[in-house]
Amino acid sequence: MSESNPRPVHIRSDSTPRAGTRVLIVDDEEVIARTLQEFLKEEGYDVRTACDGPTALETARWFEPDLALCDVQLPGLDGLDLLDRLLAINPRLLVVMITAYATVENAVAAFQRGAHDYLMKPILFDELLAKLDRLTELRRLSLENQTLRRWLHGPSDPEGLVGSTPAMRRVKTLIHKIAPTRSHVLILGESGTGKELVARALHDLGTDPDAAFLAINCAAIPHDLLENQLFGHVKGAFTGADRDHVGLFAAAGSGTVFLDEIGEMPIATQAKLLRAIETREVLPIGANRAQRFEARVVAATNKVLAREVAEGRFREDLYYRLNVLTIELPPLRDRREDIPDLVASLIRRHAAKLGKRPPTVDPAALDLLTRAVWKGNVRELDNALERAMILSDEPILTRDDFPGVVADAPLVARRDNASPDCDSDMPEDLREAVAHFERGHIRKVLERCGGDKKEAARRLGLGLSSLYRKLEEAVQTSTRSE
Repeated sequence: MSESNPRPVHIRSDSTPRAGTRVLIVDDEEVIARTLQEFLKEEGYDVRTACDGPTALETARWFEPDLALCDVQLPGLDGLDLLDRLLAINPRLLVVMITAYATVENAVAAFQRGAHDYLMKPILFDELLAKLDRLTELRRLSLENQTLRRWLHGPSDPEGLVGSTPAMRRVKTLIHKIAPTRSHVLILGESGTGKELVARALHDLGTDPDAAFLAINCAAIPHDLLENQLFGHVKGAFTGADRDHVGLFAAAGSGTVFLDEIGEMPIATQAKLLRAIETREVLPIGANRAQRFEARVVAATNKVLAREVAEGRFREDLYYRLNVLTIELPPLRDRREDIPDLVASLIRRHAAKLGKRPPTVDPAALDLLTRAVWKGNVRELDNALERAMILSDEPILTRDDFPGVVADAPLVARRDNASPDCDSDMPEDLREAVAHFERGHIRKVLERCGGDKKEAARRLGLGLSSLYRKLEEAVQTSTRSE
């Protein structure tokens, strides 16, 4: 293509949302780049240009283009490699590759690596405009569909986070409030409470759910490798570094980096993480130039970080930097009334995975599961159910299917000096004794159900209104006795 190419007359389509659509042109031939920029600006697009790969990457980080036109032949960085790097910054970027030597192999390679279309040189303006308009419309429809789905379904529960107790309702409310922001988040909770589920929910309900979600367990990576995994390295940085390695922060693009067990991160790495969070830049090992990153950082730990700070194992400044938005997950022992719903949800999931019909759980087994000592929280409950479903061929799971599960102490402990056949507090009058026993039995069932009156009424064989009436009578009786 040259500047002398005649420009055909175009029929503008008002339905094409060009205004506000950002286009990045990457071509080392300045005349071509400038000509395309002028043409697309006249057509309503917001356009920037770059003459090489590094400039294109830097421009992409601050300009945040919706579409990109990339020449395959570029100095310093191959066009297909640039395609990979651009999609790492923004996986939703729509890229058109430009080539003067189109082959089937090149086209297939471009599509396999994420390109949406390609153009042959010399570029025909009508063909270029048709391709960009089609991609712009595709982007508009995708955004509209996403908005419509959220409007139709409303703020649905995050996937996997089952529970309706006040503590879990607070967790879900926080997720829906925090997810649309780009702020960093700290998730606290014991092992097995579902911290990664919360991190994924923040990502899935966030501004760019199609971007990457990259997780790393800081306790599982040797300390000398953790920094390399997070920040990357450049070729020649150390023995064996025969190529550049992109760290998680750069590879996540506009997505999420989940740092699990951040309390185990070495102090030296904590200092570099703090700088990265504050400047939104990372310095790969061996590099002399920092790289911008766009990802949100979500960190999690089962440790009490305030105590770790006091004992010198965690940086105070990093703790306060992370502790702006915090979500704390309750242990399972503090929300036992959620266990029946959790059991039902986990059984359905395992049944689908095992190709079985979901079994039911008999009342005695459900009572055991509800009162069990779940030191490993939801993860331990999940493992117990999976094991029982694999080993049992019966349609009903019983207490015998959970041999390793230990129930908590009885909800109402018997006094050491009480006779098993009598109760010194029991009234001698028969009607009062029956009422006294009934009140005690209702109280015990309510405790077993974690205060869930609807479930307690079902187990007692009462209507919900009848249960409320009996509870009111019990309060009145207690008041009179006082």
